[in-house]
Order: sequence, then structure tokens, then C-alpha cells
Amino acid sequence: MAAINLTPPGPSAFILSGIPDREAAHIWISIPFSVFYIMDLLGNFTILFVVGKEQTLHKPMYLLICMLALTDIVMSTSVVPKALSIFWFNFKSITVGGCFTQTFFLHMVSVMQSAVLVIMAFDRYVAICNPLRYATVLTNARIAKLGLVGLLRAVLFILPEPLLLSSLPFCANQIIPHIYCDHIAVAKISCGNISVNKIYGLLIALVVTGSDLTLIVLSYSLIIRAVFRISCKEAHQKALNTCTAHICVMLISYSFCLFSSVTHRFGEHIAPHIYVIVANLYCTTPPMLNPIIYGVKIKELRDNVGKHICRI
Repeated sequence: MAAINLTPPGPSAFILSGIPDREAAHIWISIPFSVFYIMDLLGNFTILFVVGKEQTLHKPMYLLICMLALTDIVMSTSVVPKALSIFWFNFKSITVGGCFTQTFFLHMVSVMQSAVLVIMAFDRYVAICNPLRYATVLTNARIAKLGLVGLLRAVLFILPEPLLLSSLPFCANQIIPHIYCDHIAVAKISCGNISVNKIYGLLIALVVTGSDLTLIVLSYSLIIRAVFRISCKEAHQKALNTCTAHICVMLISYSFCLFSSVTHRFGEHIAPHIYVIVANLYCTTPPMLNPIIYGVKIKELRDNVGKHICRI
């Protein structure tokens, strides 16, 4: 006689609750989210278009800015369209496969973005501290290879997360108190042991963020020291403007990332809706601000964007 399987089947879908305890305000909350998303797409696609069209911008620094623009687009697009469907139409259901896919892409792009910021710091270090070797050390081809290494690192680090989630048992509770499928948020609704998920998530945060931040801080420390040694006022100002843009982008990206990661693991006393709102700002605010910062701070990019706008 065939054995009877008494193990309950896993769910076919999860329910994303949106912003906990703020369901009545979803329509109003959707307004800034949609505005941020439109500005994100407009700003980042403008950068991609202008850099692609202008031969004078086919340089390593602008190739890196394009990489950052792509990660910004993917990050916000992984979250905002589904969030708006919850806010506007109350479409809270998401398939298990769709949920795990969203988890993978969101975290993978976050790790990839961190890698791009590290390469940017190295690019500025070579440009300012070793300008005579810049053209031979950092070519477009080498930047592209470093970008592929960063992408491979991101995939290898994040791929275990959806695999770990798929091995967890999910019982009666299928409601994720979030607006998107974050790794730990999904794991917490499981009726199984999630110790491995917590340890791996924390390990990724410490290893990736810790090592990348260390390299960035080291690079910019050397850069700032070199900048203040430049005697030419114009060269000093140009180098400082470029570094300021990169530092602003780095501070914005890592501030939201670290706050979101720490509060999700250790912020038991923080109201759930505060955490969810901040986590969503991490996915929408840096992608919106990054093209504005580079457009304002980097004159060559600003002039070319203005030139193309005047042609329209």
C-alpha cells in the first residue's frame, strides 16, 4: 500500500500587507512613491541616453555612472510597480516564485551597486593620485570586466537566499508584513527554523558592506589627502567636485542600506510601518537622487544633458 503523505503542501502565493497599520493612507503614500519612480526613470534613462550618444563621454568614469544608473533602474523597478499595485488596486497577492525572484533581484542589485561604488572609488583614486597611469590602468574594457566581476560576485552571494527560502516550510501564515519580498521578512513567516537564513543574511551584510565600505573609505582618504596637495586652484576644484558627487551618492546609498538592514534584525522596538517606509525609501530615494547629484556636480555631464534638452 502506498504511503499517505500527511505533510501539508506549501502555499502557491503570499500576501504582501503593504505598510502595516497605514492601509487607509495607501493612496496618499503612493503619490511620493510614484513621483520618485518617474524621476528615477527619467533621470537615469537621460544619463544612459546622453552618455551613449556623446563620444566625448565614453570614458571609464561615465561608464561607471551608467552602471550605477542601470542598478538604480532595476532596484526601483523590482519594488515600485508591485507597491503601486498594492496602493492603487489592493493587489496584494504574489506567487511564491515571483516572491523569491523579487528577493533575488533586489538583493543582487544592492550587492552589485555596492561593487560599482567600490570601482568608482578606485577609479577616482587612480585619476587623482596616479593621473599619468590612469589611461593605461583603467580602460573602458577593464571597467567592463570589473563590472562583470561585480555582477558575478552579486549573483554568487545572493543566489543562496531564494534557495534557503524555498527549503523552508510555510504553514498557515502567508501574510508578509512588508511591501516587497525581503529575505528576512519572508523567512520570518515560516513555521520552520530560520537560524541559517538569519546567519547568512547577517554574514552577507557584514562581509559585503563591511569590506566594500573599508575599501571605499581607504580610497577616499587617500584621494582627499591628494586633492588638498594640488596647487592649481582649477584642478583642485574639478577634482573636489567629482569626489563630492561620488561621496554624496555613497553616503545616501549606504545610509539607507545600513539603517534598513540593522532595524530589520535588531529594531524590535521600531514601529513596523516606520521600518517598511524607510526600507522602501532605500529602493526609491537613492535612484532618484543619484542622477541629480551627478548632473549638478559634474560639469561635462551637465553641459551635455543641457545640450540634448535644448535640441528637443
